[in-house]
Amino acid sequence: MFENLSNRIEKALHTLKGKGSITDINVAETVKEIRKSLIDADVSYPIAKAFTDRVKSEALGRNVIQSIEPGQLMVKIVHEELTKLMGSEASDINIKGQPAVVLIAGLQGSGKTTFSAKLAHHLKNKRGKSVMLVAGDVYRPAAISQLQTLGTQIEVPVYTEDGNKNPVAIAQNAIHEAKNKGINVVIVDTAGRLAVDEEMMDEISRLKTTLVPQETLFVVDAMTGQDAVNTAKAFNERIDFDGVVLTKLDGDTRGGAALTIRYTVDKPIKFVGVGEKMDALDVFHPDRMAGRILGMGDVVSFVERAQEQYNEEEARRLQKRIVKNEYNFEDFLKQLDQIKKMGSMKDLLGMIPGLGKLTKDIEIGDDAFAPIEAMIGSMTPYERRNPSCINASRKQRIAAGSGRSLQELNRFLKQFEQTRKMMKQVSTTKGRMPQMPRRMR
Repeated sequence: MFENLSNRIEKALHTLKGKGSITDINVAETVKEIRKSLIDADVSYPIAKAFTDRVKSEALGRNVIQSIEPGQLMVKIVHEELTKLMGSEASDINIKGQPAVVLIAGLQGSGKTTFSAKLAHHLKNKRGKSVMLVAGDVYRPAAISQLQTLGTQIEVPVYTEDGNKNPVAIAQNAIHEAKNKGINVVIVDTAGRLAVDEEMMDEISRLKTTLVPQETLFVVDAMTGQDAVNTAKAFNERIDFDGVVLTKLDGDTRGGAALTIRYTVDKPIKFVGVGEKMDALDVFHPDRMAGRILGMGDVVSFVERAQEQYNEEEARRLQKRIVKNEYNFEDFLKQLDQIKKMGSMKDLLGMIPGLGKLTKDIEIGDDAFAPIEAMIGSMTPYERRNPSCINASRKQRIAAGSGRSLQELNRFLKQFEQTRKMMKQVSTTKGRMPQMPRRMR
């Protein structure tokens, strides 16, 4: 995510930090490099220039040149300006109403259908809402079947009408049914085109005028760069949407759309898609994104993801097992599963200051834990519950069954034993497992 942009800006700021003396000349040079970085990231020249002009003005206004730590002050200024450029603060989705109607718009291939399902999953699991999905793309049969498949996967009902080619009528009937069933939120997926055309705009305009949705979201593929911004502008002029959703932000995107879409259409980015899984959807926080672009990580988002998997009762049970030296491979597997549910390892490491930079050239796939899981999976239930019973003959069988070498198995067993001892020592010393502060619960 923004890897190239992040590296370029960080390099420009690092050059300033390394100067023996700071002058208005090398401040100007640093700002010029930042402008080039933004343009290479597909930010339009006028926006890139306006941004860097503000950075330079702020730097000179705050006496960066005379500052004791000019490099750090410059980073702070760039972080503040990036945050402002992307919208300053997170913007919540409006789901007031019974039912609240959310209309999804965008071009074909932007990820509308997948996002609709992700949003349903988000509202159901994180906001406690009952949700209905509506298959409003009557021109592409694959869109209907895709939404039905995703709806089954996340256990959310999908409203369809075979043979009906009127998306407005379908949506109206769906809302009526949702009202009768007491469903909180109706998400209407709509048809897209390969390019903006009058027929498409007329249809989405009719849907908005007739349904009067509480929220209209424009979904855009972040990988299309500046074209995404231009498309958003065309849609906004026609339907005046409430917010933007950027999909595929985990891909090889230069970041121009994320940085400038708010500036161009004056509408907030509300969500970002960061993967294919149904839970790979994040609320967009401009300040956190600015921190990640500048290599500062995003610890708050990391803690929030961990918190979603945190279970106080399970933590207490685990603490007792650790104190009694009963922590075993089954407990370890449960913790691995919690980590995997937090998202991709590459993304998680990028949230921790410093680690994203250290691992940028390392390929870390979602199967990073596969060798460990294979070794544990080759153990008998008794062996998983009793790690100390694993002798030489058992090791030979486990290594052969998992397809790993005996050296790999021995290394893992040694690391596991060291982890057990460390966890017991910490738990015994402190008397209890570390608890999250009440405000974080």
